Amino acid sequence: MPDNKFFDRISSSLNEGEETNAKAPDRHSVACVADGIRSLMFPQYLSSVLPEDPAKKTRMIFERLKEQVELAFAFAGEDGDARKVCEEFFEKLPAIKSALKKDIRAIYEGDPAARSEKEVLLCYPGFTAISIYRIAHEFYLMKVPYLHRLLTEYAHEITGIDIHAGATIGEYFCIDHGTGTVIGETTVIGNRVKLYQGVTLGARSFETDENGNPIKGIKRHPNIGNNVVIYANATILGGDTFIGDNCVIGGSVWLTSSVPANQKVYYSATQQTK
Repeated sequence: MPDNKFFDRISSSLNEGEETNAKAPDRHSVACVADGIRSLMFPQYLSSVLPEDPAKKTRMIFERLKEQVELAFAFAGEDGDARKVCEEFFEKLPAIKSALKKDIRAIYEGDPAARSEKEVLLCYPGFTAISIYRIAHEFYLMKVPYLHRLLTEYAHEITGIDIHAGATIGEYFCIDHGTGTVIGETTVIGNRVKLYQGVTLGARSFETDENGNPIKGIKRHPNIGNNVVIYANATILGGDTFIGDNCVIGGSVWLTSSVPANQKVYYSATQQTK
């Protein structure tokens, strides 16, 4: 067995040059907070045991969230008021729940295999990903570092659906099946939009600075209008790409240009629009 000097040397070499003063937010704790927040909104379906004292459970989740927000600010080297952030977020929970109930209705109405809204809430990965996205989006808007990415990457891990917290998504949003779906940071999605598995709403290419590095903070992803259906494995790219209202985008279509309202685009040997 090596002596202590061996382990000290290995440890020192691994930590050389690393910042060790600030502890990062904990991925597992953030995942537990996400599940806790969802259980506050839907306790009958997302909690194994109904809480005898809902206020006590709310306080417990608030404190756990505040701890992770504090760690996020500290790890980023930023001064932030974690308690204020959490208070503002908890005030938004009724509006988030209202939006999620509309998403549940959209998924139920859009999938003939769904036997009830309860089944959607309890079983559907699309709803799981959307619910965590809507939570994460609020932290993105409040500019809390790291937390929104940890939340949406947790959803990505458990559902295979990758929604960036910065995306703007309207009401009655439906993701059916969902595996492999990707929605980029600057995507804007209207109301009553339905996506199937493998859809990518992505960036066409990255503008670069004089050093060849990608320019950050610009519009890179498409806008999707209202009442749009996008079928499996379709790819829509570019910040200047707009899909008009009431369009249907067929499976495996590749789009890098805009489509006017009320069109059907489908894949063939030569892609066509009607």
